[in-house]
Amino acid sequence: MTLDSNYLRGTMGAILSILQHSTCPENVEFHFLWARFEPEVFYTIKSTFPYLKFKIYRFESSRVYGKISKSIRQALDQPLNYARIYLSDIIPGHVKRVLYLDSDLVVVDDIAKLWEVDLGGKVVAAPEYCHANFTRYFTEIFWSDPELPRAFQGRNPCYFNTGVMVVDVEKWREGRYTHKVEEWMRVQKKKRIYHLGSLPPFLLVLAGEIKGVDHRWNQHGLGGDNIEGKCRSLHPGPVSLLHWSGKGKPWLRLDSRNPCTVDHLWAPYDLYRPTSHFFEG
Repeated sequence: MTLDSNYLRGTMGAILSILQHSTCPENVEFHFLWARFEPEVFYTIKSTFPYLKFKIYRFESSRVYGKISKSIRQALDQPLNYARIYLSDIIPGHVKRVLYLDSDLVVVDDIAKLWEVDLGGKVVAAPEYCHANFTRYFTEIFWSDPELPRAFQGRNPCYFNTGVMVVDVEKWREGRYTHKVEEWMRVQKKKRIYHLGSLPPFLLVLAGEIKGVDHRWNQHGLGGDNIEGKCRSLHPGPVSLLHWSGKGKPWLRLDSRNPCTVDHLWAPYDLYRPTSHFFEG
């Protein structure tokens, strides 16, 4: 998971939910990526979860300077949002597999079930959404180009959300996937082939080539769309992970006293209030 002061409240909720629903919470180890040392963030995690097994790694924001293109939402343009591309370079060599999770989610099932998924030789496992309109993740410039759409030739590309991924780090390194994603980021800088942060280059490299996982492991989009963040209800079916992807974050909507119905499902995991709240009236 990434770690910064803006999303700390979400991160702590996610950690609590994972520990509460794990059959063996003592087996869970967290690897946090942050862009800069923030003492308050470190001590908040340490004091709230004194027995948590975790390591923190520095993600050098300079790695993506000049590679990030402006997207439709400012939060998607932050360097830390691109850290998932560099996991294989940052995580120690002895770690063979990681489960990457966004900070705006809660897990309501044993995370070991997702961790143990059979990747079937693939580099990434995640829920796929083949009913989604895949074309809308790329611009008309992309689809009208005579060469670019050939990236999907021989594949059946489906949308997947990069906020929940099981990654074979060894295979990622061997296949030079970081380089492949960066190549598309370079194309984007020249031609503007998509509008959405770090997600589309992942789709260009991996869509149609991942191991599909049950949808229960990413009930995503609960934060609404990326522009207005309107309320959304749960999709039908069983749920193991709730994900507030989109503009609306549950802690902000709860603070505004105008929460969506689904935000009440996040509220029981809310451990952290910024100190400023304690001095208000």
